[in-house]
Amino acid sequence: MQEQEFLNLLMLQNLSGIGHINAKKLLQHFGSATNLFQANTRQLSEIDGIGKKRLQSLKNSAFLKEAEKELEFIQKNNIDVHYYQDENYPSRLKQCIDSPILLFSRGNINLKNKPILSIVGTRQITSHGIAVCEQLISDLAPLKPVIVSGLAYGTDIVAHKAALDHNLQTIACLAHGLDQIYPKVHQKYAAAIENNGGFFTDFCSDATFDRKNFLSRNRIVAGLSEATIVIESAEKGGSLVTADIAHSYDREVFAIPGRPQDKFSKGCNMLIKQQKAQMITSAADVVYFLNWDIETKKGNKQTQLFVNLQGEEKLVFEKLKEIGKAEIDTLSLACNLPTYKLASILMNLELSGCVRPLPGKQFEII
Repeated sequence: MQEQEFLNLLMLQNLSGIGHINAKKLLQHFGSATNLFQANTRQLSEIDGIGKKRLQSLKNSAFLKEAEKELEFIQKNNIDVHYYQDENYPSRLKQCIDSPILLFSRGNINLKNKPILSIVGTRQITSHGIAVCEQLISDLAPLKPVIVSGLAYGTDIVAHKAALDHNLQTIACLAHGLDQIYPKVHQKYAAAIENNGGFFTDFCSDATFDRKNFLSRNRIVAGLSEATIVIESAEKGGSLVTADIAHSYDREVFAIPGRPQDKFSKGCNMLIKQQKAQMITSAADVVYFLNWDIETKKGNKQTQLFVNLQGEEKLVFEKLKEIGKAEIDTLSLACNLPTYKLASILMNLELSGCVRPLPGKQFEII
């Protein structure tokens, strides 16, 4: 891309009152940002639905100085820029009507042909929520999903840290520019995230942290992934906004249910009640609802030695070995385990190459 065209795209992204939907409309009409900024008043007046006041801002020379400053920052700091019509733009985000025309990133991000999950929830995550989030990511780790969140306190940072613990790519979407980390206390995780994932934002470097930026950040979180998982939420909160955005994008939304009296279960229960989210209780549910092909995800993995199996996994394996093959309900009774828990154990055994599914919801050892 020529430098002048890039400068014009930077100006267009930051024009007040234009927005990403109108920006795409203008680019489609004029063919390029350069043609747009060279257009005369008559040509601009031919564009319906944008308004004279907004179009007047195209002639404000102050935006050029800001764009030049931003270009200098990008070049000095090795920032990657993703234009919405280029191949390096995240494919799922590109499908969203209000996706940014320019997305900025830093790190080692590889989203090509990767399962991507967004995990969100309250900033006041409980010990139960932490355990659920960590267990979910641990159980999904063999499938190598990319974990997306917003680097905020609570659920976000728990999800990022759990992903790093399992050597998974994790993407932190920011509500400000790439010249800072907010909250500052999470700066200590920045290097690890960059090494095994990275940061995305559609804000320029001089954009400081502001609560009004959360909505923009949340649409990136929702748009990048094939599904959004809400771990815990009160009746109101940013994670519910992210879930609503994901739902509007026609993406899967999952929620962890909880007791009706628990403050940070009410939001999740409400999403399930309103049929905006599927109820999940295990990683096996995620795999089931997303129709992931476990054989494809794990590749040609050889059967592992079974001596490493412990606890309930060993119990289930030994019982299957004894029975030969069994339906999940039969195995549930034989092992004295609830079916929801057994489903998760069977998925882990399948990923380990110990068991395989058969028609009729049956399983057998390999």
